[in-house]
This record gives sequence, C-alpha cells and structure tokens, in this order.
Amino acid sequence: MVVLGPTASGKTALGVRLAQALQGEVLSADSRQVYRGLDIGSGKDLGEYVVDGEAIPCHLIDIVDLSCEFSVFEYQERFFEAFAAVRGRGKLPVVVGGTGLYIDAVVSGYTLRKAPEDPVLRRELEALPDDALVARLLALRPKQHNTTDLRGRARMIRAIEIATHEKNTSDESNQSGRSDQSGSESRVQRVRPLLLGTAWPREELRRRIGERLRARMAQGLVEEVAALHAAGHSWARLELLGLEYRFVAQYLQGQIRHENDLYQKLASAITQFAKRQETWFRRMERHGHVIHWIPRADFQAALQVVHERS
Repeated sequence: MVVLGPTASGKTALGVRLAQALQGEVLSADSRQVYRGLDIGSGKDLGEYVVDGEAIPCHLIDIVDLSCEFSVFEYQERFFEAFAAVRGRGKLPVVVGGTGLYIDAVVSGYTLRKAPEDPVLRRELEALPDDALVARLLALRPKQHNTTDLRGRARMIRAIEIATHEKNTSDESNQSGRSDQSGSESRVQRVRPLLLGTAWPREELRRRIGERLRARMAQGLVEEVAALHAAGHSWARLELLGLEYRFVAQYLQGQIRHENDLYQKLASAITQFAKRQETWFRRMERHGHVIHWIPRADFQAALQVVHERS
C-alpha cells in the first residue's frame, strides 16, 4: 500500500493509522528524511508514529549522514531491502511520502544504473569556480530535494555527475512510464500496491501549509539550520536541500532581512512545491497508475477503499 500526497496534506498521520489498523509497518518515501539531523525542516514528526500508545515501526528515516551522497538509486536499493524484511515478518508494507521520484521508482519499476563517473564532464567541471558549480547543480535540480554533499570540490563535481545521470534516467522513464536500460546495477523489481492519495481543496491546503510552517518556526527551524551550519555543513549544501533549508540559510546569511519576509517567501515556495507534487502524481495516473484520492485524508474513507479492494 502507498499513501502519497502533497506536503502538509496529512499523509503521514493517515498512513500510520492505516499501518496500525492493518498490522503494517511504514516505509518512508521522503528524500530529505533519509538524512540524520534534518528533523524540523524535513517534517520528521516522529510523534505521529505512535497511535493509541503503540509505536508503529518506520523504515528509511535517518539512514545516512548529511555528508553522504544519496540518490534515487540508493533509495530503490534500500527500499527493496526494507520491503522484503517487512514482508518477511508477515507485516503489510505501507509506503508513506511525497517524493514522487522515489515512489515512481518503486511502483513503475525503474531500471537504474549507479551513476557512473564521466571523465569528459569532470574535465569541464574542474575548470569552473565553486559558485558556477553550485549554479550548475541548482539548474539540474531546481525542484528536487534529494541532493548530494557539496563540502569540497570533489564532492561537488560528483554531485553534478549524479544529478546529470538521474535527470537522464528520469527523462527516459517519463517517456514510457519506466526505463528499460539493459545492464543495470539496480534490482529490477516492481510492486503493484494499492495507491491512496490525500486530497484537499487548494485554499485549505494553503492554510495548512501556513499553519504548519508557523509551528515549525516556533519549534526551532531557524536554530536547526544554524546548528547544521555550525556543525560544518556549508551554506551551499544547506541551500541545495531546498525549501526550508534554502530559505532559512539565506535568512541567516542576511539575504532575507526579516523573519516575516522569511515566512512569506517560504510559505509561497512550499505552496508552489505542493503544486509540483500534484503534477507528478497526475503524471503517474496518465502512465496507468490508479490513485484513489481520499478527501481531507479521512481515515474511515481510506479504510473503506482498502476493504473494497482487498
């Protein structure tokens, strides 16, 4: 089972309740929650994984350091390992998340190669200054969270190699709904789960985004980003994590002058991101995936869909 939806749509709470009701365990599909230390900004609301005093097991959260590279290839590999382990325990895997590329890589059976080194590209990149390398990666990934570590030129160049490879792979996959490259190093698996989507009227979702952002700022979002920078992560690295980390990093560098401006800019950017998520899910539907949309993430409505199709 997959519970997907745009940011702030209640998919985590719904997915966890379904896992509790159906004897399941949660597999996260969030490209920033894989990183240790990205807690408030990535929305690791771990308290939501406790239902009526019962802790629901969750996988693929806090699995790598921020200094490590992580890509859709690694996610797919880790996912199938966790999926097999959950099934082996006789539990129902419940995938919960909003990173469309990660979800699509699993349910569409993307065939992926581990990003190879590109000597020609490397020679080109080695001639560029650091700020040009950062701009190059931003151009490749303006809308995605999953990025690689940028501490040092070698890591920065490798990040661009991975981003370039993922873009090419994604483009091929989007043309047919999947990629059929031969000689891949990834596990060529495909799961066919029941897909549930959380749906809200546009204005209600906008309000939820604003309320959640205010709550995260009150919880210490700015302080979290400042602490990550103090721990040695560059501003460029933090900005490339997207959304909360990008805008708060700019605020801490003085590029955004006032906290209210930070809130307004960030709320607008998150709303635009939610629209892009919805666009990705509509594309999945065009490629043949049936998504059962659950109004306002209603648990009883979702449970009824599950029972009707079980």
